[in-house]
Amino acid sequence: MSPVVPSAWEVSGRRIPVDSPVVMGILNLTPDSFSDGGELHDLDSALRRGERMVEEGAHILDVGGESTRPGAVPVKDSEELRRVAPVVEALTRRLDVPISVDTRKATVAQAALEAGAVIVNDVSGLSFDPGMGQVVAAGGAGVVLMHMRGVPSDMQERTHYADVVGEVVRELGDAVDRANRAGIARSAIVVDPGFGFAKTPAQSFALLGRLDRLRELGFPVLVGLSRKSFLGEVTGAPPPDRAVATSAACVIAYLGGARIFRVHDVAPVVQALSVAAAVEGEGAVSDESIQVR
Repeated sequence: MSPVVPSAWEVSGRRIPVDSPVVMGILNLTPDSFSDGGELHDLDSALRRGERMVEEGAHILDVGGESTRPGAVPVKDSEELRRVAPVVEALTRRLDVPISVDTRKATVAQAALEAGAVIVNDVSGLSFDPGMGQVVAAGGAGVVLMHMRGVPSDMQERTHYADVVGEVVRELGDAVDRANRAGIARSAIVVDPGFGFAKTPAQSFALLGRLDRLRELGFPVLVGLSRKSFLGEVTGAPPPDRAVATSAACVIAYLGGARIFRVHDVAPVVQALSVAAAVEGEGAVSDESIQVR
């Protein structure tokens, strides 16, 4: 019998209900991200984007300072910190929503948590930096354990699976074990199948159709489907024009059991998930708990 998935995600003393859709807005502070690189070029532009996302219904903001697109070149810790820390601090002062930091590096995570972040979104599932688990545990932060093989520069050479769904579930289970050994509370853990990370388009679609299997791990499921290349494969649309495809994929993911949705285009996804949640009887996506200071 599969474990019961918690109805809330506990992050640094805050409870984020996950019995209805939760939207996480993406703030990429990078010059080379696959669809929005260079758009947020200073603190003011990042704050304006964050405020707009919250007004559109985002429940969480995810701040990243290193691109993890296929083939991306690693960024030095000092540069990633320079990009991320001031924005996290400013968002925490201005907005009453949980702030997440998208990083694989313990030093960056530590600084972001000290600046006010309450979630660490680690695309390596705690496998890249051996100190990351301890940083998350010591800070009482929430953590997103994403599935990826290898690193961004070589992950697309690691797409050989006999059973992509089963192997992703098993390898995410290994990430959960790493979190447990580090002392991270089970109530702080969310899992992410890593669409497009060491997966072909066909494999990403296979995962999208079987997200129910991930819930067997007993944790809330986050999906990062926004503007992904496998959606472009079937629509022919360039990344900035994939909001409709993203919204459709998010609805499919929601019906498959996902409850947290990491997206660039907040408003259309909120609308689409509101309809899906109403049909499922869970109520529309609400921003009543979000207040701008």
